[in-house]
Amino acid sequence: MKSLAGRMATWHFWEQKLKVWVWTLIRTVLIGGISFVILYPIMTKISIAFKDPVDMYDSTVVWVPKHFTFDNFKLVLSALNYSEVLINTIVLSAGVMLLQTFSCMLAGYGFSRIKFRGSGLLFSFVIFTILVPPQTIMIPTYLQYKSFDVLGIITLLSGDSWNLINTYWPFLLSSALGMGLKTGLFVFMFRQFFRGLPREMEEAAFVDGAGSLMTFMRIIVPNAVPALVSVMLFSFVWQWNDSFFTSLFLTGPKVMSSMMASAAAQILNYVGLQNGGAQADPLYLSMIQNTSVLLAILPLILMYLFVQRHFVESMERSGIVG
Repeated sequence: MKSLAGRMATWHFWEQKLKVWVWTLIRTVLIGGISFVILYPIMTKISIAFKDPVDMYDSTVVWVPKHFTFDNFKLVLSALNYSEVLINTIVLSAGVMLLQTFSCMLAGYGFSRIKFRGSGLLFSFVIFTILVPPQTIMIPTYLQYKSFDVLGIITLLSGDSWNLINTYWPFLLSSALGMGLKTGLFVFMFRQFFRGLPREMEEAAFVDGAGSLMTFMRIIVPNAVPALVSVMLFSFVWQWNDSFFTSLFLTGPKVMSSMMASAAAQILNYVGLQNGGAQADPLYLSMIQNTSVLLAILPLILMYLFVQRHFVESMERSGIVG
């Protein structure tokens, strides 16, 4: 009986071990496969960006170039006027990020703490804005900023409405007034985060004589750093990559998304001028365009490396992931 019980215990032990090993193997394969799918295009662009045109025709060169060069980067920086485009994009994305984060934080805090008749219905309308395709409101939005007026006051004072097209004002006003890109999602994230904060902190501040604004600025905001970092990162990245509203409102100031939309034509013209009007090699143009894509996403990758810890923490605490 003892030997049978021992064999059963051993069999049960190895059965549990086998289950752990199989589950570990499945997780490793899934994570490795998903990571490869995500990282492979970036790794390919990095490899191509440092290759000489000679390496593109060498069948023995796969990942590591034989003729390592920075000429591709120099050409892209000159052809696309990258420094000016980078500054314009950072200014626009940072302005939108700050205004949108502040307005969404106020709305999220209000929905999490202030209860009134119809607050649930109002919040459902906020969530509904996530589902509305921007194409459905494209024309009225454009006309609103094409002839911008506030209850006729601007026309009364200046004699005519303001044309805000081809400026940053449509983005900044939309962000400040809670109608920016993905605002409904950001309000939801802040609401979920603030609901997890204990009310005792605010009650203690009220007992000490702090008002609502002082409590919000001194107590709530410092404790909302993870949510702030997450929303700011999302807002910055989505504005950086946005091509729909950028092409709708901007025609003059070049930003990164509009630069990438016309990168192929600009590179073709620049290389043609460099070669005295001769037809450029299509494979070489493809290599240069890969380099331009890498430069477009490089600032975002560097930014994420610095904020990834706060980003993951916010996702856990806000209830977006469980």
